[in-house]
Amino acid sequence: MLLAVCTAAAFLISLLLPFVFIPLLRRLGVLDVPNERSSHTTVVIRGVGLTVAAGVLAGLVLSLATGLVSVDRSIVAILIAVIGLASLLGWIEDWRGVSVRTRAGSQLVIGLAGTAALAWTMEQSWWWVPVGGVAIAAYINVANFMDGINGISGLHGLVVGVLYSISGVLSDHVWLTVAGAVTAAAFAAFLPWNLGRGQVFLGDVGSYLLGASVAGTAVAAFLAGVYVEYLLFPLLVYLADTFSTLLRRVRRGERWYTAHRQHVYQRLTDAGLSHVQVSLLVTGCTLVVGLAGLFTAGAGAGATLAGVLFAVAVVVFYLASPALFARRYAQ
Repeated sequence: MLLAVCTAAAFLISLLLPFVFIPLLRRLGVLDVPNERSSHTTVVIRGVGLTVAAGVLAGLVLSLATGLVSVDRSIVAILIAVIGLASLLGWIEDWRGVSVRTRAGSQLVIGLAGTAALAWTMEQSWWWVPVGGVAIAAYINVANFMDGINGISGLHGLVVGVLYSISGVLSDHVWLTVAGAVTAAAFAAFLPWNLGRGQVFLGDVGSYLLGASVAGTAVAAFLAGVYVEYLLFPLLVYLADTFSTLLRRVRRGERWYTAHRQHVYQRLTDAGLSHVQVSLLVTGCTLVVGLAGLFTAGAGAGATLAGVLFAVAVVVFYLASPALFARRYAQ
């Protein structure tokens, strides 16, 4: 019952708050102007991810206030801090702009501080601090790079949140169940505002929120002993898209940090698929890979190997999909 209350609060706040917040963003001039990387052609209001952040944070705070999370409360408190700080940084980027050096440094500091707090609270080795710090900062950027078409981030938050919530049930960690559920609910509530017509965008505040929520939860769960397959498999498609694109650009001698349209999901839209079709394809691949992790983790070496091979096959299909669909439409 209490889980339903926290989840419903996250959903309703994320769904309803844009009615109040969008007019304010319009007056402030927080707009997304199309550039070389954009998959849209008109100026659109961005920064609505702040309402999703409000939903996620409200759900987590309620889980503490109602006593739903009575064990490992400090983990949830640390997640609230990491998610809140990352969202604030993204909001500042949306509103005023932040230099690349300041942005990258701030993301790393948030990741390191959050992981250090988790390691201290959970009495884990301090050697994990740089690993977790880099992981959180990196996935904030991965989520930002992948937030380029309607629906893709909302669906990613929904699916990964659900998979992490199930992981919490399977591993008997209430805090993980709650963190996944409120993340899923808040991002699901954003979909009516963005999926299809793309009336508004999450902005950097939303993509930073997504990256920090997912990576912060994953780092905490890893330190708590949750199977790595539960945590890593749902992220493989996003990671493969981002890092394969980065390597391709570096190999070509391009400036990898400049705006571009070379991500797999962007090339899929260029091949003729709509935003909704591409978002559903990315999400479908994420879902089946994540489910493979849930079914095979801890089931023995043979099952784990089968899950890994299946995940690799899905990722390879996804990376090859722009060429496959381009040939299909050409025919």
